[in-house]
Amino acid sequence: MNVSSLFISRPIATSLLGVAVLLGGILGFLFLPVAPLPQVDFPTIQVTTQLPGADPDTMAALVTAPLERPLGQIPSLASMTSSSAFGISQITLQFDLGRDIDGAAQDVQAAINAAGSTLPRTLPYPPTYSKVNPADTPIVTLALRSNSYSIRELSDFADTMMAQRLSEVSGVGDVNIQGGVKPAIRIQVDLPRLASYGLALEDIRSAITNASVAGAKGSLDGTQQSFTLAANDQIVDPNIYRSVIVAYRNSAPVQLKDVATVVEGLENNRVGAWYQGQPAVILDIMRQPGANVIQTVENVLQQIPKLKQAMPAGVSLDIVNDRTETIRASIHDVQWTLVISIGLVILVVLLFLRTMTATFIAGVALPLSLIATFGVMWFAGFSLDNLSLMALTIGTGFVVDDAIVMIENIARHIEEGENPMQAALKGAGEIGFTIISLTVSLVAVFIPLLFMTGIVGRMFREFALTLTIAVVVSAVVSLTLTPMMCARILRKPKEREGGFLAGADRFTDWMIEGYRRSLVWAVDRSALMLLVTVVTLAATIALYIVIPKGFLPAQDHRRHRGRADDLLRDDEADPGLGG
Repeated sequence: MNVSSLFISRPIATSLLGVAVLLGGILGFLFLPVAPLPQVDFPTIQVTTQLPGADPDTMAALVTAPLERPLGQIPSLASMTSSSAFGISQITLQFDLGRDIDGAAQDVQAAINAAGSTLPRTLPYPPTYSKVNPADTPIVTLALRSNSYSIRELSDFADTMMAQRLSEVSGVGDVNIQGGVKPAIRIQVDLPRLASYGLALEDIRSAITNASVAGAKGSLDGTQQSFTLAANDQIVDPNIYRSVIVAYRNSAPVQLKDVATVVEGLENNRVGAWYQGQPAVILDIMRQPGANVIQTVENVLQQIPKLKQAMPAGVSLDIVNDRTETIRASIHDVQWTLVISIGLVILVVLLFLRTMTATFIAGVALPLSLIATFGVMWFAGFSLDNLSLMALTIGTGFVVDDAIVMIENIARHIEEGENPMQAALKGAGEIGFTIISLTVSLVAVFIPLLFMTGIVGRMFREFALTLTIAVVVSAVVSLTLTPMMCARILRKPKEREGGFLAGADRFTDWMIEGYRRSLVWAVDRSALMLLVTVVTLAATIALYIVIPKGFLPAQDHRRHRGRADDLLRDDEADPGLGG
């Protein structure tokens, strides 16, 4: 059965089909999300617990270890890592790639609830968890700094206004504030004076807890009216704290100011961020899964002038890092590589087919197959990244093979004297099964990549599928549009006496003769050729063993705008160091 005969006999319908495929591919290219690498969502959850004032050993014994026991019993848990620092504990749970992140989050919450009875009662906040993707990096990093406003005021401004505005931008998934912490009132106890009154730190804690209470106060019920008591005993002024009575000695009250210094400060004064040597609040903007990185960053940058107008005088907003600059550069380079490879392939086709019409047919089939692949990629939920574009670049040679095989077989019948229509019908019928077998064999090469598990399998699955799609689309184009164009525009080549094509003829004849001589020489020396094959195989294995190995090539993403560091300092760190 000749599957191409229907398309050869209906050139207008076939041409319209080709135009429709072209438009679909262009639309898919325009709507494809842009990313440096394929989107791989790691089912990872991070549990964070804060206990201000606790050293790392205390955090590990009282917080981290009790949480690790129930968390370690969660099904499909691949790895669990924890870190205990001054006043903070972080446990990172990474699940199997097939585990649903929402179901894992419910199990994590149940484990946190189960560990509640073993955790210290003095925790200011219960343990919290967040879904994180360690493969994601901030697409834009902003720095907020000022010479006239404190870090506490900048942090409040970033949390209440900037983060809210930026979170509303299309494509933004989360805004993380680094270097900005919540305000707090710090009580620095004078231990010698406290001991002189016969008091301990527990007395200070109890007095502060009893003096600052936010809770229900009850109601007053009468015969005709009822009043709800509303009073806020939460102390927010350092001056009021200074007047809190700790105890009575010799019938005289001992106030907090007698044994301690009360100052206005930050909840954690060991966390800070610096930009260009100046204290700052850093905002890391993350994208939503599947969002176009380029478009999202453009939307964020459009909001920067509006945010600057809303900021008070003396506050500056700087762009520390724009992730899309490296993404744009890498994608631009790969796109140009793809265009150059298409041009070189068409030039090689012209050199060996030596007819402008045949080259034109191959030049239509090649870009049409690649452009149509973009449309299928959009339906499959892929992204326009380095690996998918690399797959198309590699597939340029595979894609044009089907068209060349079809064109050469039809051209052979035309050279034998048949008219183009008969040659197209006969040639397509003879070569159709061959094209299908070529396509199936090429697809079979990528089957191991399609079924590879783990992170490597997730990363290269899009690469393998993109290349498979391009090969299948090229087979469809070669069985439909290519034979139709051959029947309409392909003609028997004329004798050429000069020009580029005549030179190509002589060059091809010279190459064929050279190949014939080298083949005869190699056949006459079969033992030597076998030895060369064995040595080459051994050298390949040896080089594979000694060559350095890695997941992806190392890249340098450093910028020259400045540097922003989010530092977590321990007790021995110098408070004056940063950036």
